[in-house]
Amino acid sequence: MIDVFAPISAAADLSVPAGHRLPIAVVGAGAIVDVAHLPAYRQAGLEVTGLYDLDAGRAAEVAQRHGLPRTYASLDELLADERAAVVDIAVAPGAQPGIARAALEAGKHLLCQKPFAPDVATGAEIVELAAARGLKVAVNQQLRFDEGIAAARAMVRAGWIGEPTAMTFTVNILTDWSAWDWLVTTDRLEIVYHSIHYLDAIRSILGDPELVFCTGSRTPGQAAKGETRTMSTLVYPGDVRALVHVTHENRTGDQEASFRIDGTEGAIKGTLGLLYDYPHGRPDTLAVSSRALPTDGWLPYPVTTRWLPDAVAGPMGSLLAAIADGGEPETSGADNLGTLRLLDALYRSMDSGQSVRPGAMDSGQSVRPGARA
Repeated sequence: MIDVFAPISAAADLSVPAGHRLPIAVVGAGAIVDVAHLPAYRQAGLEVTGLYDLDAGRAAEVAQRHGLPRTYASLDELLADERAAVVDIAVAPGAQPGIARAALEAGKHLLCQKPFAPDVATGAEIVELAAARGLKVAVNQQLRFDEGIAAARAMVRAGWIGEPTAMTFTVNILTDWSAWDWLVTTDRLEIVYHSIHYLDAIRSILGDPELVFCTGSRTPGQAAKGETRTMSTLVYPGDVRALVHVTHENRTGDQEASFRIDGTEGAIKGTLGLLYDYPHGRPDTLAVSSRALPTDGWLPYPVTTRWLPDAVAGPMGSLLAAIADGGEPETSGADNLGTLRLLDALYRSMDSGQSVRPGAMDSGQSVRPGARA
């Protein structure tokens, strides 16, 4: 029975062919670059030309730890490096659009951090600027490339569970937001900086919903200013539905981070091991029950990699493949506008208490009130 997993494993493969590899320069030396981006690129055999951060001391420390050849004294110096074909932007969201514009003007392909932009209009501007210059833009929505999610998506596409009818994420954890001081004071929190992962993963499997409803709240005494508990319902044509239920204030120690996809011929279920012991994590789990194969009850899939750092190679690998063959990255900027529209709709629903159609008011409304590009 294990042989049936061969094409599923191939679809979740994170390796980057030698012919696709281009030198990468990184903007930002925060924790995510230190523990995920640079280890993932090293594992994938990718060359990093150097690193720039406003905190030169931090940049030097991270560069030394990962054996990078240099740090850049300024963003201009990084963008002037002709060897760096791709710029990986890993900074606070408010700073990203300006850096993206400058990098595109310098002729660089981009991997942008999520959220891609503070609003749909700004994101569309960056997509159009890249297209006008013949450059590629991808967004680091790496949960799509987590092996459990990627394998589940491949099973759905192979017809193992028939027609999908529902997809759910249930996450009940305790998050210490103080690790990101700017997140503690932001008005918008859970949807735009955390559930964005699940929402984008759902889009990669079910597509764009036609109607959404969202409610969010805080827990008395929490340190963070923004919402830390959310319920997001996504309505698709016919009877297909998706639900994302997340809380970050679980103080009883019984962490949960699970997902499930139901279909007319079976179901897929799994766990996101990273969130049970963040940031170290533990292995993901995945299993499928299928009448189409068929399976004898639940058949475990052997997950061998982790969300962090492994899946971070996915968006970069997809970007490099698109540069090589002229296609579009899996998480292209253009595709990610759909995720931004979904975030915008969910916040409009949260604020109004009403169901909202994504894109119905596609304006420059920010998913981060007070943010400026």
